[in-house]
Amino acid sequence: MTDSPAPFTYNGGTVAPGETANIRYTVSETYLGDPIRIPVTIVNGEHPGPTACLTAATHGDELNGIEVVRAVAYEWDHSDLHGTIVCMPVLNVPGFLAQQRYLPILDRDLNRSFPGYESGTSARRMAHRIYTNFIRPCDFVLDFHTSTRGRNNMLHARANMENPAVKRLANAFASNVIIAGQGPEGTLRREASDDGVPAVTIEMGGAHQFQRDLIDEALSGVESVFAEYGLRPETQVRWPGWRTVIQDDLEKTWIRADSGGIVDMHHRRGALVYEDEAICTITNPFMTETDVVEAPFTGLLVGVLENPVVYPGNPMCHLVELDEAIEHIVASQHPVGE
Repeated sequence: MTDSPAPFTYNGGTVAPGETANIRYTVSETYLGDPIRIPVTIVNGEHPGPTACLTAATHGDELNGIEVVRAVAYEWDHSDLHGTIVCMPVLNVPGFLAQQRYLPILDRDLNRSFPGYESGTSARRMAHRIYTNFIRPCDFVLDFHTSTRGRNNMLHARANMENPAVKRLANAFASNVIIAGQGPEGTLRREASDDGVPAVTIEMGGAHQFQRDLIDEALSGVESVFAEYGLRPETQVRWPGWRTVIQDDLEKTWIRADSGGIVDMHHRRGALVYEDEAICTITNPFMTETDVVEAPFTGLLVGVLENPVVYPGNPMCHLVELDEAIEHIVASQHPVGE
């Protein structure tokens, strides 16, 4: 960051201070040789400041983050912006067009392909062009995701809390829950963070839908981050009321079905459940056999099943343990029987 506003430069163009550019940037080609372009909006403020990057739809069916990134790019007032915002609402355009999670090209996961490689696979080449031009020049990244099809997550951050710069970013987003960890190799947040660009994954809701309550909550988190880093000096960093960081020493597990059948989920995402409390029941079509699934420990349901059918082994909910102080706070917000 300098004392005077600087242009944002990528391979193919420059966006001067005080300007906004809407770009369709070529990252690959189709079988017919036609360009595959991703939409990129660069808002360069008139005042000096950091460069923020917002990304969504790395998995093509994860739609909530698209609305978050578009709202920041096109609906917010940037007349007093201190810095630059790089907004990429749809990273995985082929997946988005097909409304599927992975790249249709050999079914590869774009979010296991970063930072990419100039002469690698199709996915790595795409990742390389995105990363080199629009990720690496930034000071931090918020990468928006949802749960996979048929499941639904409460809004939470995933971040390497052992990295001080990443910890600052995750705390600034002001979600109630942060799940600590590096993340798998090839994910945008892990590779960018290891490269000196702190990055956090924001998980919110489920695939194939817009969930306005979560979108609005995420926008409040972005505003809080921008306040922390000085992009919007008139705003304030938000405190979510309570926060728990799920470290490796706390229990967390996806509870899986031991029998096939039709699921009746008794709790919504974000609910507090107590040890031995019934989370859901699985029944056969005749309702002559019932399998009651109980919580193995007291915790928070970060993710729950939406599609009410399972095979044995299918995940049904993501339960994380809370420390006692946080548990009392959450319990006061979730009366017994709610």
